[in-house]
Amino acid sequence: MIGRLMDYIEIKTKLTSISAFLMTVAFLFYQKQKISWKLTLIFFAAMFLFDLATTAINNYIDTKTNQVPLQMKRNTALLIILILLAASTVLGIWLVYLTDLIVLLLGGFCFLCGILYTYGPVPISRQPLGEVFSGIFYGLLIPFILLYINMPEDTYFTLNLSMKTISVNLKVLPLITVLILSMVPASTTANIMLANNICDLEHDIRVKRHTLPYYLGKKAIYLYAALFYAAYSAIILMVILRILSPICLFTLLTVFPVQKNINRFLKLQDKKTTFITAIYNYMLIMGTLTLLIFLSGLIG
Repeated sequence: MIGRLMDYIEIKTKLTSISAFLMTVAFLFYQKQKISWKLTLIFFAAMFLFDLATTAINNYIDTKTNQVPLQMKRNTALLIILILLAASTVLGIWLVYLTDLIVLLLGGFCFLCGILYTYGPVPISRQPLGEVFSGIFYGLLIPFILLYINMPEDTYFTLNLSMKTISVNLKVLPLITVLILSMVPASTTANIMLANNICDLEHDIRVKRHTLPYYLGKKAIYLYAALFYAAYSAIILMVILRILSPICLFTLLTVFPVQKNINRFLKLQDKKTTFITAIYNYMLIMGTLTLLIFLSGLIG
């Protein structure tokens, strides 16, 4: 039963949310910012459980739509989804209670995107927007919420509410920092989905699933390569802007195995043999960068 449950929630694929989380924690450490471990752990639990829930929903609906066997009885599978959603919601509400309305708005947006990814009349996963939303959710929103709950108040923006007006004051430079930092997990995460959709293109066309590769055709594999180069460009830019330490430039050494994996995928786009190279590249870039950011914090 445990093995089937792990397959159902695809525990092995949770690398993206965990890696983005760890990179952000390392960045806070590098910035010498005191971390509120209570808020951080509540956020991690809510985030992780919701990630499991969205994967379960995806599998629950896809197995029904494509008429393939589910790992367990459908009633049991549905109950697991409801438990995961309930637990993540309770934790999310607790986090909002301990923080502010901004966290509620950001968390609500994440919740909406996660549900609409596979559920509704036109699921996001069946549109050419899956890569964009996965990049935003894992690459931008996870780091931003984690930074927001740990940084001093009014670091990024202030929200003023009254019966007559709603005003938001944005702090441009801190927000730009978050956007550039998020480019690395966003582009590498989007590439995992892009590679998956490229490999599944023929099957997706048969089930009327018009993903981004459906519209891009052969150009999709060049976008795949470009997104990895964008991640390296973001790292160079962050060092130039002194967002990260020059030590982080050693991440560029991973370009050699990453390029080798890109070449393999450009030659053959196969789910069983070359799709895994997208995950390898993600681990190489994100893992190396996270370790170097942490090392920068130790040395600095």
